[in-house]
Amino acid sequence: MKILGVSGTIVGSKTAIVIRRILEQIKLHNPEFEIEFLNLKNYQIEFCDGRPVSEYTGSTKLVIDQMMAADGYVFGTPIFQGSFTGAFKNLIDLIPPAAFKHKVMGFVTTGGNHQHYLIAENQLKPLAGYLNGYVIPTTIFAHNSHFNDKNEIEDIQLLGNIREFSQQFCYMCERLMKEDVRQ
Repeated sequence: MKILGVSGTIVGSKTAIVIRRILEQIKLHNPEFEIEFLNLKNYQIEFCDGRPVSEYTGSTKLVIDQMMAADGYVFGTPIFQGSFTGAFKNLIDLIPPAAFKHKVMGFVTTGGNHQHYLIAENQLKPLAGYLNGYVIPTTIFAHNSHFNDKNEIEDIQLLGNIREFSQQFCYMCERLMKEDVRQ
């Protein structure tokens, strides 16, 4: 099973730090999972304009192929102006909705305002429902104060939440593989 962690932003680093920590935990829980990390900051992705995915080229095609090959996703986004990033929305728009059907999804948000923790519940989980994905119950919210001056996660509760998130993610992936619901 291929798990893809996605940092859905082209600025900052905290989202990528949390996603990488989660991927490490997932690998600890199930070493058989193939883990990949996609940082949108490292790609020049075209805007979705409605053309078939087969017509995109370059970095956009690489990212589309990586997204479509995954069996599960850990999506992360900082919260700007009370919502997830346009870069993340563009990424989702590029992928045919059927590609997400019956795939496990988990959501991570980062931000400087504690009220932003609700974005995963109110915006990202409904998006996953539209895409027919399976969403793990726990979401992660990392506030700027959860990091030290070296951008390392230092908040004990956040680290515990990351462990719980990773366990739930693995559990759901393993159960769905066993049941083979995607056939």
